[in-house]
Amino acid sequence: MKFNLLILCLLFGSFSFAQTEKRAPNGHDFAENITAEGLKEFLTVLASDEYEGRETGQPGQAKAADYIANKFKSFGIPAKGENGTYFQEISFYNEKWTSIMLNANGKQYRHLKDFYSFPGANKNRLKFNTKKLYFLGYGVDDAKYSDYKGKNFKGKTVMIYSGEPKSPNGNYLVSGTAEPSKWSTDFSNKIAAARKHGVETLLIIDPELQKNIADNRVKILGGRTIMGKPDEMKNRVNHLFISPTMAKSIIGKKMKKVVAAREKINGKGKAKKVKLKSKMEIRQKIDDSNLIGSNVVGFVEGSDPAVKNEMVIVTAHYDHLGVRGESIFNGADDNGSGTSTVMGVAQAMMKAKKAGYGPRRSVLFMLVSGEEKGLLGSQYYVNHPMFPLADAVANINVDMVGRVDKKYEENPNYIYVIGSDRLSMGLHNTNEEMNSKYTNLVLDYTYNAEDDPNRYYYRSDHYNFAEKGIPAVFFFNGTHPDYHRPTDTIEKINFSKMAKIGQLVYHTAFELADKEQRIKVDVPQK
Repeated sequence: MKFNLLILCLLFGSFSFAQTEKRAPNGHDFAENITAEGLKEFLTVLASDEYEGRETGQPGQAKAADYIANKFKSFGIPAKGENGTYFQEISFYNEKWTSIMLNANGKQYRHLKDFYSFPGANKNRLKFNTKKLYFLGYGVDDAKYSDYKGKNFKGKTVMIYSGEPKSPNGNYLVSGTAEPSKWSTDFSNKIAAARKHGVETLLIIDPELQKNIADNRVKILGGRTIMGKPDEMKNRVNHLFISPTMAKSIIGKKMKKVVAAREKINGKGKAKKVKLKSKMEIRQKIDDSNLIGSNVVGFVEGSDPAVKNEMVIVTAHYDHLGVRGESIFNGADDNGSGTSTVMGVAQAMMKAKKAGYGPRRSVLFMLVSGEEKGLLGSQYYVNHPMFPLADAVANINVDMVGRVDKKYEENPNYIYVIGSDRLSMGLHNTNEEMNSKYTNLVLDYTYNAEDDPNRYYYRSDHYNFAEKGIPAVFFFNGTHPDYHRPTDTIEKINFSKMAKIGQLVYHTAFELADKEQRIKVDVPQK
């Protein structure tokens, strides 16, 4: 009896000791500070109507930049931007329509219904009148087939079909095969040919007009934003895409001749022009202006003097589409979700540092503007880095992580991972290891395939870092019906999922920054 009691006491004592023994804390523990509640607090502000869709160069974007900077300050992150601020200022040049009008034969046609035109590809033209124009086939100018050969179109108005001619056997005249040439796949070639031959105005018949308007609505209405004033403005050819119905109306009684000319081109491979009479008035008035945007930077310095000059760069773009008419594009998922996530990771990382558990290398948190205008903010940074690019260990980019796509409706604990193995297996393996150890998300590499038709690898800010040889990984939840719509609003965000992805971003960033050996660029490039 006494022996059994002694055994029980020893067992109970061992159990009690095991219960009270604690693992020594480390920097990874601070990922728990990234919570759904905290991320919702950030996103509620960023995706509010007050921020007017955060369009680059507009007041809403400036408000968002100030909000992020003030949050970084409240986290205790020091200001390491320009002039002791949290900002890297960027000057953008923007072109958008002030007014656009087309009247033919007394009929007024409507922009975005009957025709469309890109402000960033046309010249400013207050008024243009003509009484005649020419149908010129497909507007192709190639050694194997040319609509322009032997003809003078200097100062003329020309109407062409989209696409390119085929021979009777169904092959394209230029390629000689069933595969289309550049004259079908890139309309800029037709504009270049028109410019070469002195065409004044080019009308392109677009059989998919409404689809192309829907796909390019932001570029048509919001215009083009670039860094620095373009050199090619004077050399542009004014051009408009028109519907087949509008083309038929303008052509009028000459329609049979136009159809016959088209059939001759496709049947015999011989170019044919048709002179048309049409009283036409066009106005394309462009507002060009300089805009000021900014990247917002927060720098958490590493703890090891030997390697703290090296850094992991964590990015997300905080700009969106702004206001279009009466609609505010709040961009809760795109990319308020990524911005809020990076802010949450920055807050947790700074807590780790303050507690004495920060990583050996530094971590640069950067919220960039100009992504919706063409990845401009991140492009500006890699061309004007605030810290040497040679010291950049890796880039982790977060763009749209707050929603659940159709594929994962029954399992929201997933994330699409893009680019992790394109330059460094060290990056790829670290992310896999951290997920396996801490977050257990489904890591889906569908969109990482080199033949992915969506080409997402090239469509977010990480790509500018990858182009400079910096290993980069992109976290993305996939698209949804609210993508680039006013309906991308906060009540549709899954904050629990978002917090878990934020924790994976934290663990991967921390591990990369704390490794004994820096990861290497070790994937052979094609």
